[in-house]
Amino acid sequence: MDDGNLLTFLLGLAVVGLIAGAIGRLLVPGPNPLGCLGTIAAGLAGSFLAGVVGRLLFGRTYQAGWIASILGAAVVVYLFSRFAGPRRGPRPYV
Repeated sequence: MDDGNLLTFLLGLAVVGLIAGAIGRLLVPGPNPLGCLGTIAAGLAGSFLAGVVGRLLFGRTYQAGWIASILGAAVVVYLFSRFAGPRRGPRPYV
């Protein structure tokens, strides 16, 4: 794969990821500790996750679509809200 195709592939994943993050966040029930930038980052990570996993499973001709990117974003949002949610520790003395 030459550099032009790789750049086009990565930019395409990023654009899809921006929208997929918002939809993926809506699919995960419960409170999410993500702000606007966190939602965008989750969408980008989910889109890249879907693209990379899809290429590993289906070959170099695979292009991540909307559904795969949204599901990838939902997985990232779920994992983030599950493991990096609000910290519960000892309360400071007041």
